[in-house]
Amino acid sequence: MPQLTHLGKRFLASTRIETLQHISHLRDSELHTMAVLVTGGTGFVGGHLVDALVNSGRETHIVDRHTSADGRYINPDAILHVSDIGSPNLRHIVADIAPDTIYHLAAQISVPMSGEEPIADADTNIIGTLNLLEAARRLKRLPKFVLISTGGAIYGDIGDAPSASEDMPCKPISPYGASKLAAESYMSVYRNLCGLPYTIIRPGNVYGPRQTPRGGAGVVAIFAKAMLANQPITIFGDGSAARDYIYVDDLVQAILTAAATEHTGPFNISSGAPTTVSQVFDALRQRIRYEMEPRYTAERATDVKGIVLDITRAKQKLGWTPTTSFDDGIAVTVDALTGP
Repeated sequence: MPQLTHLGKRFLASTRIETLQHISHLRDSELHTMAVLVTGGTGFVGGHLVDALVNSGRETHIVDRHTSADGRYINPDAILHVSDIGSPNLRHIVADIAPDTIYHLAAQISVPMSGEEPIADADTNIIGTLNLLEAARRLKRLPKFVLISTGGAIYGDIGDAPSASEDMPCKPISPYGASKLAAESYMSVYRNLCGLPYTIIRPGNVYGPRQTPRGGAGVVAIFAKAMLANQPITIFGDGSAARDYIYVDDLVQAILTAAATEHTGPFNISSGAPTTVSQVFDALRQRIRYEMEPRYTAERATDVKGIVLDITRAKQKLGWTPTTSFDDGIAVTVDALTGP
C-alpha cells in the first residue's frame, strides 16, 4: 500500500483550513446564527458541506432518510431529521427549523438506475424537490434556496464543442439528467410565484474522502474500493471517454460562495479540464499498486460520451476557482481509504 498517510493528513487539514478561511470572508449576513438546512446531509457531498457549516458556527440541520445505522457519516454537532424529501411531514420539519438557507442535495444519483426506473428517479428528483419548494414558500421569511444539480448529465453529448457552458442548450440523454433539468426549471417558476431567491450549482464528477460506490455513482470510489480489495475493474467502453472531475472541498467552497451572493446561476463547478476513464484507472493503480488489467465492456446507453465544463462564469461572477489538482485529490482520497 502507498505511504501517503502524512501527506494526506497535511493536505486534508490545509484544505479544511482554506474552506473555513473562505467562509470567514463571506458577507456578514451569511454568518449570523440563524439555522441552515441541508437535504441529503448524510451523503458524500452533503456530509462535507455540513462539516463546513457546523465549523462556521451555523446551527445546521440535516434532512435525510439515512441514519448512522446505515453506515453514513453524520456530523455529531448537526441536528438530524430522518425523513424522505417526498414525505408530507417535510413541510412540518422545515416550518419548525425556519432556515434562512436551504442547501438541496438529496437526490436519486444513479444514472444507470434512472434508465431502469425513470419513474422512481423522477419521484425523488422532481416531486421531492417540489415538496421542498412548497415547504420553503410557506415560511414567513423566504430562505435562500441552493439547488445542487448536475453538470455531468444535464448537457448530454456536446459533440465537437470543447466544453459545455451554461448557455449551451441542455439535451440530457438519461432520465437522471432530464429530472435534474426539470428541477432546475422550477427555480425560476418559484421566484415568479413567491420571490424565492435561489442559486443553481452544476457540479462535475465529484470525488474525495468518504465517497462510496453506493448506487453506481463515482468512478473514483468504485475503482479505488475494487482495487483495494484486489477485485477486477470493468470499464464501459474503451476508456477514452473524458469527464471533468472536481475535488469535494473545492465544490463545498463554491456552494458556500454562491449561497452568499444574489447570483442565480446556473454555475458549472469543476476543474474545467478533461480526464479520461483510463487516466483515472492509471492514477489509482499507481497509488494503490494494483496489478490487474481492466476488463472492457460495451458502453451504456445512459452514459454521456464525454464532457468538460466551462467554468468561466463561476470564476467571473463568484470569484471562485478550483485549488486542488487531480493528483493531489487522488492522493488524499486513497490515503483516506488506506490510512489508520
